[in-house]
Amino acid sequence: MMRIPRASSLVSRVPSLSPLAKTSLPNRYASSSAHTLSPSSVVTTLPNRLRVATEAIPGHFHAVGVYVDAGSRFESQRTSGVSHLLDRLAFKSTDKHTDAEMTTLIDSLGSQITCSSSRETIMYQSTVFPQSLPLALELISSTIQHPLLLPEEVAAQKDAAAYEIREIWAKPELILPEIFHTVAFKGNTLGMPLLCPESQLDVLGEKEVRGFMRDWYRPERMVIAGVGMPHEELVMLAKRFFGDIPASPSIPGSTGLASSLSHPYPQQQPAGSKSFATMSNPPLSEDYVSLANARAEYTGGEQYIEKQDEEFVHLHIGFEGLGIHDPDIYALATLQTLLGGGGSFSAGGPGKGMYTRLYTKVLNQHHAVDYCAAFHHCYADSGLFGIAATVYPQFARRIVDVMAAQLHALTGPMNGGIEQREFMRAKNQLKSTLVMALESRLTAVEDLGRQVQIHGHKVPVEEMCAKIDALKMEDLWRTAGRVLRPAASSSRLNYGLGSGKATIVAQGADLSGLGDVKRTLKERWGLGL
Repeated sequence: MMRIPRASSLVSRVPSLSPLAKTSLPNRYASSSAHTLSPSSVVTTLPNRLRVATEAIPGHFHAVGVYVDAGSRFESQRTSGVSHLLDRLAFKSTDKHTDAEMTTLIDSLGSQITCSSSRETIMYQSTVFPQSLPLALELISSTIQHPLLLPEEVAAQKDAAAYEIREIWAKPELILPEIFHTVAFKGNTLGMPLLCPESQLDVLGEKEVRGFMRDWYRPERMVIAGVGMPHEELVMLAKRFFGDIPASPSIPGSTGLASSLSHPYPQQQPAGSKSFATMSNPPLSEDYVSLANARAEYTGGEQYIEKQDEEFVHLHIGFEGLGIHDPDIYALATLQTLLGGGGSFSAGGPGKGMYTRLYTKVLNQHHAVDYCAAFHHCYADSGLFGIAATVYPQFARRIVDVMAAQLHALTGPMNGGIEQREFMRAKNQLKSTLVMALESRLTAVEDLGRQVQIHGHKVPVEEMCAKIDALKMEDLWRTAGRVLRPAASSSRLNYGLGSGKATIVAQGADLSGLGDVKRTLKERWGLGL
């Protein structure tokens, strides 16, 4: 299942703010290290350095997931698209179960079990009744460690991927955010396409998939997270189904990019027995050496796509955002919530964002605008922030100024400013979004797994809300200035690798009405470099 969202939320993407508090577990886990992270969250590190995290949320069923520090940012030109193909090949035949047996066992769970790939992680997740937890872990372990990757399965999934690729490319709301990434980070890391390029379907096969798994599916890059079950039970099952994966030698980037940025993980020597498609101590590939610690390099740029049968003009304007560990990430998320927006026809009310700035000042005032919304994508070491709009062609000439004016207003009281009332509303809306999202068990386990991957521990939602409450208007102005006017800001984004230029992507039958978008942004509104 590909994840190609229109905008990213702050859930699982907030900076670490509190130290770990140590605690002890029963003697039978004495060989592992454990930390109490909050009253209900615990992480144990197995001898092979795989981490197991649980959160004690009462309920009638459990959620469990395995999270791998892998994804499209770790692909090279040679392996581009392999993550897409890999998630389609999940839960097929293994050396323990045929494809038919795997399907029967999944059906017997009476719930869901999925695999999905993104830019920085590949996730295997399931929600199950308590008695089915061992079976769910067994199936996930089997598909990770012992896939057969039969020729007929690979061919079938390539055909399915080709259909999926064509469908997504036919939908501007799905493909333009993808194109936006490839333009913003041209030729590197976060700019590698999440959707497999069609030209790669004839290139990729079992060899490339196994090679990718051998590089990145290392235990120190994996987290097993669970919600609802006793911690000791999940640790026991993790040892049973994943404990035999050998630890990697002391190698650069073995713990994942996000962890290496602020939470270095102790290196250990290899231990354990042989596992899945890897050899004991597999040699480092050129991809691993070059990509494990590669920092995203924001380039910015422009791409205009003429499509004659397109009814609307679609325009995305954005700039480099903030990485996960940046303390201003809360302010930037609040700015996105404040801008809000959506479609011109909404079934919602105020709680759906109808009072956000892009609704009140754009959609409600310009009837030729069909869609207008802010986006915020946040990653380990960089991000993207901006506005996407869909308009009728006759409004194309005005929409650039309309979007730029809304961004310009965020940067200070003299530029249009932010009203105190909408500032408070945005903070409250962001907090409610965070809290309500975690009501979903599947969201809660993903949040736990990703946070342990990124920070080494879980940041409680109460702590996130406290940081949002502490924001002042000046924090939003300063953060908006950092992102939208990097030349005037004393704070450098992305470790100084970013260009500071705008990223512009547009699609439509006739784009001439847009004029020189980059020049309008820079010279008329002072946005970008």
